[in-house]
Amino acid sequence: MTEPIDTREITLTRVYDAPRETVFAMWTEAEHLARWWGPDGFWVPRAESDPRPGGALVIVMAGPGDFEETMNARYREVRAPELIVVDSIVPGPDGAPFIDSSHTVTFTDLGGRTEVTVRARASVFGPEGLGALAGMRAGWGQSLQCLDDALTGAADRQILLMRLYDAAPDVIFRYWVTAEHLEKWWGPDGFTISVDEFDPRPGGHWRFTMHGPDGADYPNHVTYREVEPDRRLVYVHGEAGDPDPSFTGVVTFEEMAGKTVLSLRLVFDSAQDRDLVAEKYQSVEGGEQTLGRLAALLAA
Repeated sequence: MTEPIDTREITLTRVYDAPRETVFAMWTEAEHLARWWGPDGFWVPRAESDPRPGGALVIVMAGPGDFEETMNARYREVRAPELIVVDSIVPGPDGAPFIDSSHTVTFTDLGGRTEVTVRARASVFGPEGLGALAGMRAGWGQSLQCLDDALTGAADRQILLMRLYDAAPDVIFRYWVTAEHLEKWWGPDGFTISVDEFDPRPGGHWRFTMHGPDGADYPNHVTYREVEPDRRLVYVHGEAGDPDPSFTGVVTFEEMAGKTVLSLRLVFDSAQDRDLVAEKYQSVEGGEQTLGRLAALLAA
């Protein structure tokens, strides 16, 4: 094998509201891996897993357009339900190694919850692979969120929006947690907002009114659950007595070559609630316009 032209290592940690044995199974059983492996917008048409030292792990990942990539891997170490170590190779069009990587995953029991730490290392053997390294943290970060979606069932009752911004995560995060910034871009085209209360910390509230182009006003209430600077926001939109279903917003900010891959999930209690809100308020189109207004503001 020729020498790689570049190598990258990353470490990520997430806590899941599920027992360690369950989370370990999601990482080692093919039927579960097919439900979550890969970044947002990708899927797994085929997965094979033999979780023992020397056992094979094969994942075929498909994506937009004609994208398809096969990961041929071997389990180097398996200690259920504590640890897995996987070595993998993604071949290029000529069959030669395109990406050579390994990942170590540890599973820590938190008393009914599980802390997962991923340590990943990847090397590429040609300039066409440098993009994969640049997107490594974003890809793994989104994959770990997809695992959470699979564990909670959120994947079947959510709206997912994505955007790539030409600015670092700390800059984009600041536009989400500063009232004067939000007033310049939040809401679909033609809408404005006025902020009545803003406290972006766990347990804090954001109360604001959206003013529609037809003159109608729409009161909104957000309660923040998690605020991880430059990484992640989790909030609940709505409160008891509201006529429309509430939802949980999950915003992740992943760095990619100095830019930010932003994913916004709106997770409802049921698919029916999601469909009701999407139809009533055109949430997908409105969400895309909202994220587009932030992009326009950054470019101005």
